[in-house]
Amino acid sequence: MGSADKKLDKMRNNPAGWHIDDVLALADRYGIEARTTGGSHYVLSHSACPENLSIPAHRPIKPVYIKLFVVMVNIVREVQK
Repeated sequence: MGSADKKLDKMRNNPAGWHIDDVLALADRYGIEARTTGGSHYVLSHSACPENLSIPAHRPIKPVYIKLFVVMVNIVREVQK
């Protein structure tokens, strides 16, 4: 199990207290595109996911956004197998 998988497990088990840097690092690891227009949100997208995920870059990120991000990563991981 790699460090990205461990971090993802930590997010899954405790979705509170995460920062945008953690999300962006995992998104990059799994090939999820993260873009911003200079505003207060990042938009995450991947061809395997039917919808984009918009995450506010406030600190800390609310747990509901982390849960949605974990679902997105799970979808991407299934496609990459």
